[in-house]
Amino acid sequence: MKISIITATYNSAQNINLALASISFQIYTDLELIVVDGASSDNTIELIKNIFPWELKIISEKDKGIYDALNKGIAAANGDVIGFVHSDDFLASGDVLSQIANIFQEQNVDGIYGDLQYVNKEDTSKVIRYWKSEAFKPELLNKGWMPAHPTLFLKKEVYEKHGLFNLNYNIAADYDLMLRIFSDPTLKFKYLPEVITKMRVGGASNRSLKNIKLKSQEDLRALRANGIKNPLKVLAYKNFSKLGQFVAPLPKFRDPKGE
Repeated sequence: MKISIITATYNSAQNINLALASISFQIYTDLELIVVDGASSDNTIELIKNIFPWELKIISEKDKGIYDALNKGIAAANGDVIGFVHSDDFLASGDVLSQIANIFQEQNVDGIYGDLQYVNKEDTSKVIRYWKSEAFKPELLNKGWMPAHPTLFLKKEVYEKHGLFNLNYNIAADYDLMLRIFSDPTLKFKYLPEVITKMRVGGASNRSLKNIKLKSQEDLRALRANGIKNPLKVLAYKNFSKLGQFVAPLPKFRDPKGE
C-alpha cells in the first residue's frame, strides 16, 4: 500500500527541515512525497531535493492559496492513501505511518485520524495545546466535533467520490470537506489514539482576530451548506470544545521505531 504525503510550500526553507526529517525517518517506506510549491523565491526546492531520499514529485508554480495547492497534490497522487504534512508540521513518531498502513491493510476502513499537538514555534518540545480526538459517531457532527485535519489520512477513492477542497472558502475548506466526508454513512473511520502530527502555533485560522472571525463565518457557511441542523448552536459547541484542549494531559511517547 503506497501512502502519498502532500506538502504545500512557499519560501519554506527556514522551517521545512523538521517536516522532511519526520517523513524521511519513517520505518514505513512505501511512500511518495508530493511537494506543491507556490513558486518560491528562496532555496526551498533545492533543499527538498537534497534531503528527501525516496520517491519525490515537485510541482512549482503560482497558485490560489494552500487549498489550491493541496488540490493539485491530491490530483497528482498515485498512492492508495493520502495524507498531509504541512511545512510547519511534523509527524510525531517514526512508526506512525506504519501504524496507519497496518490499520488500512487489516481493517475495512476508509479513513484514519488521531491526535494533534500544537507546539511552540521555536521550542517544538513545548506543547501548547493537545487536540485529543475520539472514535467517530455520526451524532458528534451535531456537537461541533471534527477530527484534527492534519492527522486525517483518507483513501484516494474518498476524494474521487466527494471531491476536493472548495476554493470558495479561504480558511474553512478543510472543515467543509470533512463535513462532506463524515456525513457519508457508507464510509468507515478509525480513530488511532496516538499523537500523529505536531503543529507549530500560528496557523492561518488563528493568526489574528480578523482570521478568527472569518473562520467562524466560514464554519457557519459550511455547516449550512452541508445540511447540519441548528448550525449556530453547533458552531458554539465547536468553538467552546476547544477550550479543554489547553489543559489536557500530555500523551505518552514511544521510541521512533515503536519499541
